[in-house]
Amino acid sequence: MLKQAQAGDTGALDAIFQRHRERLLRMVKIRLDRRLQARIDASDVVQDAYVDVMMRLQEYLQNPKIPLFLWLRLVVGDRLLKLHREHLGTQMRDVGREVSLYRDALPAASSAALAAQLLGKHTSPTQAAVRAERMLRLQEALNSLEPIDREILSLRHFEELTRSEAAQVLGIEEATAAKRYVRALKRLRGVLREMLGGTEGL
Repeated sequence: MLKQAQAGDTGALDAIFQRHRERLLRMVKIRLDRRLQARIDASDVVQDAYVDVMMRLQEYLQNPKIPLFLWLRLVVGDRLLKLHREHLGTQMRDVGREVSLYRDALPAASSAALAAQLLGKHTSPTQAAVRAERMLRLQEALNSLEPIDREILSLRHFEELTRSEAAQVLGIEEATAAKRYVRALKRLRGVLREMLGGTEGL
């Protein structure tokens, strides 16, 4: 299918992109700045990035240094970064308190976004105050982690990258990535256990 896409078969390229669309959408949802979420839909970001994929595919295929999915992820991330710069400009996040991504090529995943993913959604008004308190505690716990540990959590747990993919994104050994992931999970689990009815699934 990739050979067909290289030969100019747009149907084959579309099929390849759609195969990875959900994973790419997860990445955008985590990394789209909360100030833009009311104006920009994550699905539109992914779809717009497809045009970039079409334009840059031949360049990638001439020298594929990273696996196809990681390249697609990087192209979508480039599109997201452009949107952040266009809409936020100098108001870009303080990267010192955020996750640093793919050698600074992609927008950061905020601790607020990661905490929200951990807690899920609560519709009951009586749970709003409890959820707000847990959000703050989770954000504090996430911010207390080393940037690379927050990043490995984002890549493995939220974006659902494999151990090998996460290691390639971070530019570290696979075994090192695995150890950091386990360590970061243990630290967060300790915080979650202190919360009554702590979030399950982490």
